[in-house]
Amino acid sequence: MKILIIGGGNMGLTYARSFVRAHITSRLDLRLLARSPERVPALAAHEIGTVWGSPAECVPGADILILAVKPQDSPALFASLKGLVQPQQLVLSIMAGVRIDTLREALGTPKIIRAMPNLPAQIGMGMTAFTSTDEVTRAELVQVQNLLSTTGKTVYVENESAIDASTAISGSGPAYVYYCMEALMAAAAQMGFSGAEAELLVSQTFRGAVELYSQSGLSCQDWIAKVASKGGTTEAALGAFGAGAVREGLMAGAGAARDRAEELGR
Repeated sequence: MKILIIGGGNMGLTYARSFVRAHITSRLDLRLLARSPERVPALAAHEIGTVWGSPAECVPGADILILAVKPQDSPALFASLKGLVQPQQLVLSIMAGVRIDTLREALGTPKIIRAMPNLPAQIGMGMTAFTSTDEVTRAELVQVQNLLSTTGKTVYVENESAIDASTAISGSGPAYVYYCMEALMAAAAQMGFSGAEAELLVSQTFRGAVELYSQSGLSCQDWIAKVASKGGTTEAALGAFGAGAVREGLMAGAGAARDRAEELGR
Protein backbone atom coordinates (compact mmCIF):
# COMPACT_ATOMS: atom_id res chain seq x y z
CA MET A 1 0.00 0.00 0.00
CA LYS A 2 1.53 3.27 -1.16
CA ILE A 3 0.67 6.06 1.27
CA LEU A 4 1.20 9.76 0.63
CA ILE A 5 1.04 12.06 3.66
CA ILE A 6 0.52 15.68 2.66
CA GLY A 7 1.86 17.90 5.42
CA GLY A 8 4.95 17.44 7.56
CA GLY A 9 3.69 18.91 10.82
CA ASN A 10 3.17 17.12 14.13
CA MET A 11 0.26 14.93 13.03
CA GLY A 12 1.74 14.13 9.61
CA LEU A 13 4.96 12.95 11.22
CA THR A 14 3.04 11.12 13.95
CA TYR A 15 1.21 9.07 11.33
CA ALA A 16 4.37 8.44 9.33
CA ARG A 17 6.26 7.10 12.34
CA SER A 18 3.28 5.04 13.51
CA PHE A 19 2.72 3.40 10.11
CA VAL A 20 6.36 2.38 9.78
CA ARG A 21 6.61 1.22 13.39
CA ALA A 22 3.48 -0.94 12.98
CA HIS A 23 4.78 -2.34 9.65
CA ILE A 24 1.65 -1.06 7.88
CA THR A 25 3.97 0.21 5.18
CA SER A 26 7.69 0.48 4.55
CA ARG A 27 9.85 3.56 4.26
CA LEU A 28 10.10 2.78 0.54
CA ASP A 29 6.32 2.92 0.05
CA LEU A 30 5.73 5.87 2.35
CA ARG A 31 5.76 9.29 0.73
CA LEU A 32 5.59 12.73 2.29
CA LEU A 33 4.74 15.91 0.44
CA ALA A 34 6.35 19.03 1.88
CA ARG A 35 4.48 22.31 1.96
CA SER A 36 7.00 23.78 -0.47
CA PRO A 37 10.21 22.63 -2.21
CA GLU A 38 12.18 24.67 0.33
CA ARG A 39 10.82 22.47 3.15
CA VAL A 40 12.01 19.20 1.58
CA PRO A 41 15.47 19.04 3.27
CA ALA A 42 14.02 19.64 6.76
CA LEU A 43 11.36 16.97 6.28
CA ALA A 44 13.81 14.53 4.70
CA ALA A 45 16.03 14.86 7.79
CA HIS A 46 13.50 12.77 9.74
CA GLU A 47 14.40 9.79 7.48
CA ILE A 48 10.89 8.33 7.54
CA GLY A 49 10.02 8.05 3.86
CA THR A 50 10.57 9.60 0.46
CA VAL A 51 9.97 13.35 0.56
CA TRP A 52 8.66 15.31 -2.40
CA GLY A 53 8.22 19.00 -3.03
CA SER A 54 5.79 18.84 -5.95
CA PRO A 55 2.31 17.21 -5.91
CA ALA A 56 2.51 16.30 -9.61
CA GLU A 57 5.47 13.99 -8.89
CA CYS A 58 3.95 11.96 -6.06
CA VAL A 59 0.13 12.17 -6.03
CA PRO A 60 -0.62 9.97 -9.08
CA GLY A 61 1.19 6.90 -7.74
CA ALA A 62 -0.37 6.86 -4.27
CA ASP A 63 -3.12 4.48 -3.12
CA ILE A 64 -4.10 6.63 -0.13
CA LEU A 65 -3.71 10.39 0.27
CA ILE A 66 -3.67 11.67 3.85
CA LEU A 67 -4.40 15.40 4.12
CA ALA A 68 -2.63 16.54 7.29
CA VAL A 69 -2.36 20.29 6.81
CA LYS A 70 -3.95 23.08 8.85
CA PRO A 71 -7.54 23.91 7.85
CA GLN A 72 -6.58 27.48 6.95
CA ASP A 73 -4.12 26.07 4.40
CA SER A 74 -6.78 23.97 2.66
CA PRO A 75 -7.55 26.44 -0.19
CA ALA A 76 -3.89 26.46 -1.25
CA LEU A 77 -3.75 22.67 -0.88
CA PHE A 78 -6.83 22.18 -3.04
CA ALA A 79 -5.40 24.45 -5.71
CA SER A 80 -2.15 22.46 -5.79
CA LEU A 81 -4.01 19.12 -6.12
CA LYS A 82 -6.46 20.25 -8.79
CA GLY A 83 -6.72 17.62 -11.54
CA LEU A 84 -4.24 15.26 -9.89
CA VAL A 85 -6.46 13.13 -7.65
CA GLN A 86 -7.99 10.11 -9.39
CA PRO A 87 -11.42 8.54 -8.62
CA GLN A 88 -9.92 5.24 -7.45
CA GLN A 89 -7.65 6.92 -4.90
CA LEU A 90 -8.74 7.07 -1.27
CA VAL A 91 -8.54 10.45 0.47
CA LEU A 92 -8.24 10.58 4.28
CA SER A 93 -8.57 14.08 5.72
CA ILE A 94 -7.71 15.04 9.30
CA MET A 95 -8.27 18.75 8.68
CA ALA A 96 -10.55 20.01 11.45
CA GLY A 97 -13.77 21.62 10.26
CA VAL A 98 -13.29 20.86 6.54
CA ARG A 99 -16.42 18.99 5.53
CA ILE A 100 -16.74 16.05 3.18
CA ASP A 101 -18.80 18.03 0.65
CA THR A 102 -16.02 20.62 0.50
CA LEU A 103 -13.40 17.92 -0.04
CA ARG A 104 -15.45 16.17 -2.69
CA GLU A 105 -16.05 19.36 -4.64
CA ALA A 106 -12.48 20.66 -4.34
CA LEU A 107 -10.76 17.38 -5.24
CA GLY A 108 -13.33 15.94 -7.63
CA THR A 109 -13.12 12.49 -6.10
CA PRO A 110 -15.78 10.31 -4.42
CA LYS A 111 -13.79 8.18 -1.96
CA ILE A 112 -13.32 10.37 1.09
CA ILE A 113 -12.82 9.59 4.76
CA ARG A 114 -12.87 12.36 7.34
CA ALA A 115 -11.22 11.72 10.70
CA MET A 116 -10.69 13.65 13.93
CA PRO A 117 -7.65 12.49 15.93
CA ASN A 118 -6.45 14.11 19.14
CA LEU A 119 -3.10 15.11 20.61
CA PRO A 120 -2.30 11.87 22.52
CA ALA A 121 -2.04 10.16 19.12
CA GLN A 122 1.56 11.37 19.26
CA ILE A 123 2.31 8.74 21.93
CA GLY A 124 0.01 6.01 20.62
CA MET A 125 -2.76 6.87 23.10
CA GLY A 126 -5.00 8.83 20.75
CA MET A 127 -8.74 8.72 20.18
CA THR A 128 -9.93 9.11 16.59
CA ALA A 129 -13.49 9.29 15.27
CA PHE A 130 -13.95 8.83 11.53
CA THR A 131 -16.66 8.63 8.89
CA SER A 132 -16.78 8.13 5.13
CA THR A 133 -18.67 8.62 1.90
CA ASP A 134 -20.79 5.76 0.58
CA GLU A 135 -18.29 5.10 -2.22
CA VAL A 136 -15.66 3.87 0.25
CA THR A 137 -15.78 0.07 0.38
CA ARG A 138 -15.82 -2.00 3.56
CA ALA A 139 -12.34 -3.30 2.75
CA GLU A 140 -11.05 0.26 2.38
CA LEU A 141 -12.65 1.25 5.68
CA VAL A 142 -10.85 -1.62 7.38
CA GLN A 143 -7.58 -0.51 5.79
CA VAL A 144 -8.01 3.04 7.06
CA GLN A 145 -9.09 1.89 10.51
CA ASN A 146 -5.89 -0.16 10.70
CA LEU A 147 -3.91 2.95 9.82
CA LEU A 148 -5.67 5.13 12.39
CA SER A 149 -5.41 2.43 15.07
CA THR A 150 -1.62 2.64 14.99
CA THR A 151 -2.02 5.87 17.00
CA GLY A 152 -4.57 4.60 19.55
CA LYS A 153 -8.29 3.81 19.64
CA THR A 154 -10.81 4.50 16.87
CA VAL A 155 -14.58 4.71 16.47
CA TYR A 156 -16.53 4.80 13.20
CA VAL A 157 -19.55 7.13 13.13
CA GLU A 158 -22.32 7.01 10.54
CA ASN A 159 -23.09 10.74 10.45
CA GLU A 160 -20.59 13.49 9.78
CA SER A 161 -22.21 15.64 12.46
CA ALA A 162 -20.72 13.23 15.01
CA ILE A 163 -17.26 14.33 13.89
CA ASP A 164 -18.01 17.83 15.21
CA ALA A 165 -19.23 16.26 18.45
CA SER A 166 -16.07 14.16 18.75
CA THR A 167 -14.03 17.30 18.14
CA ALA A 168 -15.70 18.82 21.21
CA ILE A 169 -15.19 15.74 23.39
CA SER A 170 -11.98 13.92 22.41
CA GLY A 171 -10.38 16.48 20.10
CA SER A 172 -10.53 19.38 22.58
CA GLY A 173 -10.80 17.04 25.57
CA PRO A 174 -7.11 16.92 26.50
CA ALA A 175 -7.23 20.68 27.11
CA TYR A 176 -10.14 20.17 29.53
CA VAL A 177 -8.08 17.61 31.44
CA TYR A 178 -5.09 19.96 31.62
CA TYR A 179 -7.42 22.76 32.76
CA CYS A 180 -8.62 20.63 35.70
CA MET A 181 -5.08 19.50 36.47
CA GLU A 182 -3.84 23.09 36.53
CA ALA A 183 -6.62 24.09 38.94
CA LEU A 184 -5.72 21.29 41.34
CA MET A 185 -2.01 22.14 41.07
CA ALA A 186 -2.87 25.73 41.99
CA ALA A 187 -4.91 24.47 44.96
CA ALA A 188 -1.99 22.30 46.07
CA ALA A 189 0.37 25.27 45.86
CA GLN A 190 -2.01 27.33 48.02
CA MET A 191 -1.90 24.52 50.58
CA GLY A 192 1.88 24.80 50.83
CA PHE A 193 3.22 22.24 48.38
CA SER A 194 6.11 23.15 46.10
CA GLY A 195 5.55 23.31 42.35
CA ALA A 196 7.23 19.94 41.80
CA GLU A 197 5.27 18.32 44.63
CA ALA A 198 1.98 19.74 43.34
CA GLU A 199 2.71 18.48 39.83
CA LEU A 200 3.55 14.98 41.11
CA LEU A 201 0.48 14.78 43.34
CA VAL A 202 -1.91 15.83 40.58
CA SER A 203 -0.38 14.05 37.57
CA GLN A 204 -0.05 10.72 39.36
CA THR A 205 -3.58 11.03 40.74
CA PHE A 206 -5.01 11.56 37.25
CA ARG A 207 -2.89 8.78 35.79
CA GLY A 208 -3.89 6.31 38.50
CA ALA A 209 -7.58 7.23 38.44
CA VAL A 210 -7.86 6.80 34.67
CA GLU A 211 -5.97 3.49 34.74
CA LEU A 212 -8.17 2.22 37.58
CA TYR A 213 -11.28 3.16 35.62
CA SER A 214 -9.95 1.55 32.43
CA GLN A 215 -9.20 -1.77 34.12
CA SER A 216 -12.62 -2.12 35.74
CA GLY A 217 -16.22 -2.45 34.65
CA LEU A 218 -17.36 0.22 37.07
CA SER A 219 -18.90 3.57 36.14
CA CYS A 220 -17.58 6.97 37.22
CA GLN A 221 -20.39 7.21 39.77
CA ASP A 222 -19.41 3.80 41.16
CA TRP A 223 -15.85 4.99 41.69
CA ILE A 224 -16.99 8.30 43.17
CA ALA A 225 -19.08 6.36 45.70
CA LYS A 226 -16.03 4.24 46.60
CA VAL A 227 -13.92 7.34 47.29
CA ALA A 228 -16.55 9.53 48.95
CA SER A 229 -17.46 8.40 52.47
CA LYS A 230 -20.43 9.92 54.28
CA GLY A 231 -19.51 13.23 55.85
CA GLY A 232 -15.91 12.94 54.65
CA THR A 233 -13.47 15.15 52.76
CA THR A 234 -14.46 14.01 49.26
CA GLU A 235 -18.13 14.67 49.96
CA ALA A 236 -17.21 18.19 51.06
CA ALA A 237 -15.34 18.77 47.81
CA LEU A 238 -18.18 17.38 45.68
CA GLY A 239 -20.61 19.65 47.49
CA ALA A 240 -18.46 22.66 46.61
CA PHE A 241 -18.27 21.50 42.99
CA GLY A 242 -22.05 21.27 42.89
CA ALA A 243 -22.49 24.72 44.38
CA GLY A 244 -20.11 26.10 41.78
CA ALA A 245 -21.86 24.27 38.94
CA VAL A 246 -18.54 22.69 37.87
CA ARG A 247 -20.23 19.76 36.09
CA GLU A 248 -22.61 22.04 34.24
CA GLY A 249 -19.73 24.32 33.29
CA LEU A 250 -17.76 21.46 31.74
CA MET A 251 -20.81 20.28 29.81
CA ALA A 252 -21.48 23.83 28.60
CA GLY A 253 -17.87 24.13 27.50
CA ALA A 254 -18.09 20.94 25.45
CA GLY A 255 -21.29 22.24 23.88
CA ALA A 256 -19.60 25.51 22.97
CA ALA A 257 -16.75 23.59 21.36
CA ARG A 258 -19.19 21.55 19.27
CA ASP A 259 -21.05 24.69 18.18
CA ARG A 260 -17.78 26.30 17.14
CA ALA A 261 -16.77 23.19 15.18
CA GLU A 262 -20.07 23.32 13.30
CA GLU A 263 -19.61 27.05 12.68
CA LEU A 264 -16.12 26.55 11.28
CA GLY A 265 -17.44 23.82 9.00
CA ARG A 266 -20.06 26.16 7.56
